[in-house]
Amino acid sequence: MAHERIEVDLPLAKVYEYLSDPLYFPHLLERIDKVNKVNSQTFEFATQIGGEEFQWTTNIIDNLRNTRFAWITINGNLNQTGTIRFTPLDNGERTRVDFSLDYRTFYGEPDEDLAAFIQALPAQLKKDLDRFKTEAENNKFKEKADTTLAEIEAEEEEAEEEDEVTV
Repeated sequence: MAHERIEVDLPLAKVYEYLSDPLYFPHLLERIDKVNKVNSQTFEFATQIGGEEFQWTTNIIDNLRNTRFAWITINGNLNQTGTIRFTPLDNGERTRVDFSLDYRTFYGEPDEDLAAFIQALPAQLKKDLDRFKTEAENNKFKEKADTTLAEIEAEEEEAEEEDEVTV
């Protein structure tokens, strides 16, 4: 389990907008490769760890606007849970973000690569949030996240076209 706190020099509504959209998570969280939206509450995640693909589906369990955003895994081969809490500072001009993130296996002990991935989580989350703060305060986060999302979508379309050709 990792817990990090960061203060961002942006209004709470803007920070909430960025951090409560799982489609931005591949840009926000360096170790997430892809997120697909199934419906308004359900998202499919994917990443590679030690050459093995991990996929899991999450449900949003708490989305209290400008206050808290949380999700849990409902199936897959990796269990991820997360909670983001938002606190206004300086009359709403700045925002404190408390981000808790956890990865676990559904059963048994993780293999060496997955254990290393989980053990590195606190340092990685700190790095990810520091990058978020810099990009958000410089008005670059959404632009870069949208670019990441467009790249993922283009890769998926290319893979679908290749599948159609081989069939």
